[in-house]
Amino acid sequence: MPFNLREALPKLLPGATEWVRQQEKIILDTGLPLRDDYLKLAELAGVRFPQKIYIREVPSIPLPTDPELRLAALQSGLLGPRVAGITFGYGIYLIEGGMKQRKLIAHECRHVAQYEGYGSIQNFLIAYLNQIIDYGYEDAPLELEARQFAHLD
Repeated sequence: MPFNLREALPKLLPGATEWVRQQEKIILDTGLPLRDDYLKLAELAGVRFPQKIYIREVPSIPLPTDPELRLAALQSGLLGPRVAGITFGYGIYLIEGGMKQRKLIAHECRHVAQYEGYGSIQNFLIAYLNQIIDYGYEDAPLELEARQFAHLD
C-alpha cells in the first residue's frame, strides 16, 4: 500500500515540528548571518526580523532519521536530490554554492516571512504540508508565492 501523507500527517506532525526546530538550531548555531545586500532582500520579502536569519551551506540537505518522516519528506518533494535550499524558521540550508544565487536566497527569505506570518513552526508546517497534500509541491500556494517573489526581485 502506498504511503498516504494525508493520513500520516497527524501522527508525523509532532516529530516533523521537533525535527525542524532541531535543524533551525543547528543552522543558527553554525551558520552565517545574512550579508547586508541579502538583509535588504529579506526586508523586501516581508521578513520582520531579517537579522535573525542565518544560512548554512551544506553538501546535501539533511534528511530526518525517522523512517516515516524521511519517506514523507522524500515522497512529497520537500527533501531530496533536487532541493537546492530549505527554510526552517530563521535557519536556511543551501546546497554549496547557494550563497551566490540571489533568486534562491529571495525564495527562502519569502519562506522565512511565511513562517513569521504563521506565528510558529508548527502552524506554518500544518498549512504548508496540507497545501502540498492538496496541490502537490510544485503548485502549493506558499511555494508558488515564494517562487513568484524570487522572480520579482
